[in-house]
Order: sequence, then structure tokens, then C-alpha cells
Amino acid sequence: MTHNATTSKTASRPQGAAATQRMRMQAIGLSVAVSILLLALKFLTYRLTNSTAVLSDALESVVNVAASVFAVMSIWMAAKPPDLSHPYGHGKIEYFSAGFEGALISGAAFAIFYHGIQYLLTPRPLPHLEQGLLILGAATVINLLLGIYLVRVGRRTDSLALTADGKHILTDVTSSTAVIIGLLLVYWTGWLRIDGVVACLVGITILITGGQLVIQSFKRLMDASDPDLLERISLLLVRNRRPEWIDIHQLRAWRAGTTIHIDLHLVLPEGILLNQAHREAKILEKMLIEEFRGNAGVLVHMDPCHPSECRVCRQPACQQRTFIPNSRHDWNRERMVRPSAGLSQEEENNR
Repeated sequence: MTHNATTSKTASRPQGAAATQRMRMQAIGLSVAVSILLLALKFLTYRLTNSTAVLSDALESVVNVAASVFAVMSIWMAAKPPDLSHPYGHGKIEYFSAGFEGALISGAAFAIFYHGIQYLLTPRPLPHLEQGLLILGAATVINLLLGIYLVRVGRRTDSLALTADGKHILTDVTSSTAVIIGLLLVYWTGWLRIDGVVACLVGITILITGGQLVIQSFKRLMDASDPDLLERISLLLVRNRRPEWIDIHQLRAWRAGTTIHIDLHLVLPEGILLNQAHREAKILEKMLIEEFRGNAGVLVHMDPCHPSECRVCRQPACQQRTFIPNSRHDWNRERMVRPSAGLSQEEENNR
């Protein structure tokens, strides 16, 4: 084997991508249709009751509709295969969708504060509360079922856009429940200012949700480290380790929509032939792609072994070994993500 590094990469399109895309598009299409229906019901409730709290809930539903439409576009674009202009695909558009939704939610929160404070200063009677409560209660139950469905499909298909839409709708359920409780208190006590207080509380809740979505999308766009993803990959490598795989370092992984991009350095015996090294890299590559149901791109960079890696080597016999293998230096996530070959700082301290 030549000491020059060799690389191996997969560029094939995931076989399960079509079914995943179909499931995601069905879910987001349902979200748009239901959101439009619920928006109409909430504005009908506002027209009946003249409640500022109901208006705040309706304004959030306007954001639901806008965000769902934007999510449709992002999910459709994310499914487009890589091309010359976008060699890593278009998956990151989903993170723009989540950030856009968070920004819309935050904007709606300020509008809700404005109307809530106005009503606190000049309260108005709330007519037709009974009818309004019934309509709003039915809309809330429908929203709850939709939100649970979207979050489940989003997690199943690794779609941040769907998950964000579902969580936003579940937040809408929470705010709608608070509005219903507030209207019931107004109905029972006659304290009209409760309506304005509830509107402001709803504004605070959705402002927090919007901020969380913006932060999450920003992290994904910046390819922030994902400890759970790296741990999953590390455990897989430990379970399926082959004697020829002496060590792994510079393990990196990031998400782009439904696709997981993984690259790492695989350390192999110094005297291994090039075709054997290539075969080991392909075995590792195939294992990682299968772990993520075909939705992964893997880049394996091969390095010859170094004396510092003797302690972690599992070769049955080696004439060049300078240190006895030691279980204290075995594979783990901390070792695999280190930027270079050799011992990590913790391992150096344990020598």
C-alpha cells in the first residue's frame, strides 16, 4: 500500500428517498389544508366573541398557514438530487423553513402583545361566548391531532421542517387551551380584563417557541456538532469493528434535510495493499449507508498506522508493534472525533 491517502465516496441516490418524500409531502399537504380550515374557524370565533385572546390565537394560525406553505416549498426543494451547483444536495433549505417559521411566530407575538395591552386598557364585552367556546374547542382538538401526526412523521423521516411545523401547531394547541380557560373565567366571573391578560400570556409562549426554532435552524445551517448523531455512529463502529481497522479519527457528521453526510479517517496496517485497503473502506462505507437506510453520503480517508496507535490496535500479530494493546485506550466517540492520529489528551494522561 502506498502511504498516500486514498479516498472513497458514495454518490448514489438513496433507494428509500422516494417513499420518504411521498410521506413528507402528504403530511405537509394535510397540514396546509387543516391550517386553512382552522384559521377560518378561529376568525369566525373572533367575529362572534370580539375576544382579543381569540384574535391572538387566530393571528398565530395565520402564521401556521404561511409557515406550512413555506414548508411545502422547502420539502419539495430538499428532495431534489445533487447537481453541479449543489453537489451536497438541497436539504438545508428545510432549516431556512424552520428559521422562517420561528421569525413569523416572533412577529405574531408582538402583534398579540399590542392587541392584548389595548384590551387591558379598554376592556369590551364579549358576546356569544358559548358558541365561541364550542367552535374553539373543536378547532383545538383537530389541531392537537394534526400536531402529533406532523411531529411523528417529521421524526420518522428526519424532516426538521415537518417537526418544526408540528411543534408550532402543538404550541398553538397550548395557546388555544389557555384562551379557552381565559374565556371560561370571563364567562364565570365577568372580569373582562382576563381576556387581555390571556392574550399577553399567549404572546410570551409563542415568542419563546419562535426563538427556539430560530436557534435550532441556525445551528443546523452552521453545521453545529450533533452529539447524539456522533454517538450513534461511534457505537455502530465499535460494534462492527474489524481487526484491520486499527483506529478512526476526525469523525464528522452533519445533516442536510434527510441526508446524513459522514467523513472520517480510517487507519489501516502500514503494509496493507491498496486493493485490500480499498475493500476495507467500502465495507465501512456500506455499513454506514445501511445504518441510515440509504440516506447517507460517506467519505472515507485512509491512513497508514502510527506507533502511537499500537495501544488501540486489535491486529492478532504485528512485527512492528511498539506498545501492548490496552483496553483503556479503546474506541469511543471522544477518540474518534479527535482531529488527528495518535492519543487523545485523556489517553496521554493515562499512559
